[in-house]
This record gives sequence, C-alpha cells and structure tokens, in this order.
Amino acid sequence: FQNEINEVPFFDVQLPYELALKIFRYLGKAELGRCAQVSRTWKILAEDEVLWYRLCQEEGYLLDMSISDHSCWKLALKNCRAREHMLKTNWKNRVGAVSQLRYEPGRVLCDVHCCDGVVMAGYTSGEVRLWDTRTWDYTAPVLAAVPGPGGAGAPPHVSFVRINSSLAVAAYEDGTVSVWSLLLGREPIHHFQHNQRIQALALAPDSPAVATASGFQVKVESPDDKGFWQTPGTFEIQKLVNFLNLVPDVTGSPVAVAAAEDIVYLLKAEDPGKILHSVYGQPVTCLDVAAHEAAFGIKTFGWLLNEPNQILLYNLETNQCVTKVGNSIGDFSCVNLHSSPPNMLVAGNKDRRVRVFDLRRGKAACSVYGHQLGVSAVQMDEWKMVSGGEEGLVCVWDQRMATKLWEMHARHPVRHVWFNSHSLITANIPEEKNPRGSSITEDDPSLHRKYRGVIYSYEFSVDQLAVGSVLPICRSSYDEVTGYNYNIGLAVPYDSI
Repeated sequence: FQNEINEVPFFDVQLPYELALKIFRYLGKAELGRCAQVSRTWKILAEDEVLWYRLCQEEGYLLDMSISDHSCWKLALKNCRAREHMLKTNWKNRVGAVSQLRYEPGRVLCDVHCCDGVVMAGYTSGEVRLWDTRTWDYTAPVLAAVPGPGGAGAPPHVSFVRINSSLAVAAYEDGTVSVWSLLLGREPIHHFQHNQRIQALALAPDSPAVATASGFQVKVESPDDKGFWQTPGTFEIQKLVNFLNLVPDVTGSPVAVAAAEDIVYLLKAEDPGKILHSVYGQPVTCLDVAAHEAAFGIKTFGWLLNEPNQILLYNLETNQCVTKVGNSIGDFSCVNLHSSPPNMLVAGNKDRRVRVFDLRRGKAACSVYGHQLGVSAVQMDEWKMVSGGEEGLVCVWDQRMATKLWEMHARHPVRHVWFNSHSLITANIPEEKNPRGSSITEDDPSLHRKYRGVIYSYEFSVDQLAVGSVLPICRSSYDEVTGYNYNIGLAVPYDSI
C-alpha cells in the first residue's frame, strides 16, 4: 500500500511522497509518533524506514549497518534504547556477573593492559596470557617468548605489556621486547633487545607502532608496507623517561610524546628531540595523549611552593599550551584524555580526589572524594567515572550527581581500569614482585593468593546472555531487586547450591 501512495494530503494541498518525506526528516521521535495518529497516509509516511534509519544513526546506534540490514528500523531503535537503559540501570545498581581472570597460581602479576575486551597480562614467570572477555573464553592462550641465549636459566620477569586491535607487545626485565600479531598466532613476529632495563613501553592504539625507552634512548619501531619491521626513529634525550605515549591518528612516521622528569619531548623522525614543555624544578607526574593534544600533570615545590599543582594541555600541532586546569596541593597521579568525551578530561590526585575538568571553561566540572589513598587509575564517559586507588578500591561515580554508586575492594593497588558500555576490567597489581617468606621456584606454586594480584572482569549485560554462555561459577543465584542492590555474584562455588 505504501508504494501505491503518490501524493500525501497536507491539509488543503497534495504533496508528492518524496517531498513529504523530506519535510518529515526534520521531526524527532515524539513528533513522528504524533503524526502517525493523524491518518493512515500520515502513519505510513511517519513510519518510513528512511526516517527511522536516520534517527538510529543520529543517536549513535548500529552505525556499521546499512538500511537494508533491518526490516523495521523503528523496532531496532526501540531495542537499542531499551538495551542502553538496561545497561545504565545495571551499572548503577551493580547488577551483573564478575569473574577473576586467573593463571599462574604460583606467580605474581606484573602488568595488565586491555583493548576492546581482550585482556593481556604478564607474570613474574615471564609468561604472557590473553583473555577474550567478549566471548567469555577463559582458555587463555600463552604467547610464546623468544628463547634466551643458550635456553638456560629462569626467564626474566615481564615489565610491561600493551595491546591494541592487531598487536600485543611485552617488555621484559632484561631489556627484551617481543611483538605478537593477534591474527597470525602465538609465535612473535618481531623481537629486539635493549642493553639496559626498559623504563617505559608504548603501543599506538590504531597502528602497528611500538616505542620503548631505555636509559637515555627512546626507540620507535614500526613495519613498512611489506611487513618488514624497521626503526623510523632513535632519539637521544638528556634525562630518564618516566612516561611514554604514541600519538594516535598520525599519517606517516609515528610520533611519540615522552616525559623525562621536568621535560616533555615531542619526538618526530624529521624533528628529533623537540622540547614541548620544560620548567626546571617542576617534574611531570602523569601523561596522556589524544589525537591532537597532550595532557600532563606538573608538580611544584621549592621556591614555587605557593603555586598549586596543575594539568597542562598542549596542542601537538602548534606546540603551544592551550589551557591550564587544576588547583591542588596534591600531585596529579593519573590523567585520562584519549577516552574522555570531547572537551572533557578526568584526573586522579594523591589528595584522594577524582576531578573532571571542562577544557572549554578551564574549570573543574566535578570533584569527588572517596579513596583512602591516592588515585591510581581513572576513566570516564558521558555520565559516569570509574576510579581505582592505591589501597585497592574501585569506585564507580555518577558524574551529574557527584555521588558514589558502588565500590569493590581488593588487596593490591589498582593499576589498570578499562570499561565500555557493558563491561569493566580492573587489575590489582602488587608492588612487591618477590614477597618475603615465599620461596618462588620452578616447582613451588605455593605462593599465597593474597600476594599474587588479581584481574576482575565485570559483565553488566548478563540479563541478555544465554544461561549456558557464562560459567555457572560466574553467575549469582541471588534475585533481590530492592534497595541497594549487590547482585554481582562473587566467584564462590556454593552460590548455586
């Protein structure tokens, strides 16, 4: 019947269907619903697939689909909004499932990093593991390391691990760096060696580029068009590097930002060793990099004791300071710029506060207090913040209300926090890799559990998962829906008895 309509009545005139459709494109969901009640002809027009496909795309749903992928885009939009509301409610009320990603029962966790739900972890045994939490596949594969000279002796500890959508990189205590491809298998595709201990490791989030800092040297490695790895840049700097990041969305040679004590370097192949920021006596305490900007915290002391600690935002194209935010006595210990909403920035401080800054106004839009020690990891989205502290506390905050929604505690400091709309990954990594009183040998896996560190994986879309897709030990049998809901079930065997 819809295809037989040639003209649509608009009061006292008749308009062609295509022209009427263009008029209706300016209406929202509520207006289209009202128009659908006028007449049968208007109802057909108001429920046209083109209109609802456009509304679905404008609200950010199903962006990778074409209009022919769904037969009813109005229903598709309704289902997407219902799922978003369900996930937001589950986040606020702590409804879902939690699991521990465990491996190496006798080894200590050294470093954790994740990308889109794929978690990478390195241990004191020298082994590196992967988990894909998107499919609840906990048969974590081992990434094979390059054998050492002679193949004798215990393998070195893992210092750093990094992962993106295509590569996984691990740096070891002896200065070795191994690179694996997530598409090709468990054997490393590239390997290089530093003469000294590696102080920082960086992996570009959207390209196969790796940067390492060892001693007074920063080295950048990336493959060419044929897949052969090369070194587009080696930079000699004056001080030891504390923080290192690769700039995303860069065409051509990789660009790195390195913080070495009180100097911030912008390292490009064509302009080596360019100093982005340098103030004597003001060391950098944290660093994060987005596509065109870099944010880092500075610490003031000595004759500048009356000045507060701040976070500086630099434009990487003009190399100029765009804004200064923050007014804190404590040191800024972590900052997240790349995954924050546009014109927003979240930072954690040693004064136990989490602050959200509006970069357009240069002021703090939100400041919350709830940790017992300094904040060590932060991330935010449009309505919530997740923070981890040195005492092992993970807190979820409502940004608009500036209130704590819930918290979870573990023994060791929280060194990594990552979340998306339906899942949350946290890692509690011990400071002491060789705890006293524990004999760590090849044949002794008896290291006490409290010394090992732990990785938690939270899933908040558990209501839409099939019952058989999640291990029974990871699902809770509690069904309370009233009051302050603690429906995330801990992984204890007697929950289902």
